[in-house]
Amino acid sequence: MKYNLVEMFVNDEIKEAALRVLESKRYIKGPETKSFEKEFAEYVGAKKAVTTSSGTTALWLIYDALGIKDGAEFIAPSHTFIATVTPAMHMGARPVFVDVDEKTYTLDVDEVRKKITPKTKAIVAVHLYGHPADIKPLKEIAEEHGLYLIEDCAQAHGALYEGKKVGTFGDAAAFSFFPSKVMTVAGDGGMVVTNNEEIGEKIQILHDQGRREKYTHEYLGYNFRMSEILAAVGRVQLRHLEEWIRRRNEIAKLYSEMLHDVVKVPEVMPGARHVYYVYTIRAKNRDVFREYLAKNDIATGLYYPIPVHLQPAIKQHISPQPLPITEKIVKEIVSIPMHPQLSDEDVEHIANKIVEFYR
Repeated sequence: MKYNLVEMFVNDEIKEAALRVLESKRYIKGPETKSFEKEFAEYVGAKKAVTTSSGTTALWLIYDALGIKDGAEFIAPSHTFIATVTPAMHMGARPVFVDVDEKTYTLDVDEVRKKITPKTKAIVAVHLYGHPADIKPLKEIAEEHGLYLIEDCAQAHGALYEGKKVGTFGDAAAFSFFPSKVMTVAGDGGMVVTNNEEIGEKIQILHDQGRREKYTHEYLGYNFRMSEILAAVGRVQLRHLEEWIRRRNEIAKLYSEMLHDVVKVPEVMPGARHVYYVYTIRAKNRDVFREYLAKNDIATGLYYPIPVHLQPAIKQHISPQPLPITEKIVKEIVSIPMHPQLSDEDVEHIANKIVEFYR
């Protein structure tokens, strides 16, 4: 496609960073990883950051460290990627799915209140598409009921809620650096951040075979480490993140100005900074619409066409309960190209083709 849905930024600095690691002959557990953890923690505003092999394994480590397993229930949206819930399910926990707010596509706070039971151990807030969940009342609910609050920030690097970066409200948060994300490491990668030093220390140990010292293993741990090359790339990407967020917001503003009369454009909650991992609209005649854009060399994507509670793998374990808002919006959502490399002319061309289709 001439107009790709997402594109990773690559420059000479990123190439030089990868080459520097190759020439160093230090490929894991080295200075790049340590520096990336320190710099990312400082950027987010957290006391502790631990690199991981993916966003999925970042969540896995959080669920394990917090004991979200063995029959425990945790509240989560169904309108998300399946990896929000599967790591805890592998450890015997049970997700309780809650509907989303139709404006922000994040957890409906009132619905969360209704689903809490004596078995509930955590609330998982997903900052979907780059828009923060309404995290303040969710934190209040968690504190009121003695629950953990976990943030899934896989799509929300740099998103703000009342001036504070997401990932710092809950007990722990998981980020993903998959190649399509707001920032990446040129492969799979993730990060756990937390302001709880005890949780952070346990996750640090768990992610490297359950050990502090080479041959002394305190826990049944994992090999969920990040490589030095990926960490080096991530450090360069992090330095560009704020300028990319500004550009993504410029693109979103232009799209919204041109499209608000023909499709439902994204809404931003007061006090929030959206980082537009994807720019998701609601479109009528979606299949024909996507075919039309494809013929005009414009890529589209669906995040996500099948809600998690209706996925075959989940239905084998949990009988689905109706989630009317979620089940409605997944029939209409479609994401159009969004990445900092798009020019204003590119955005105007894409928007004009959308207007042309509907008018």
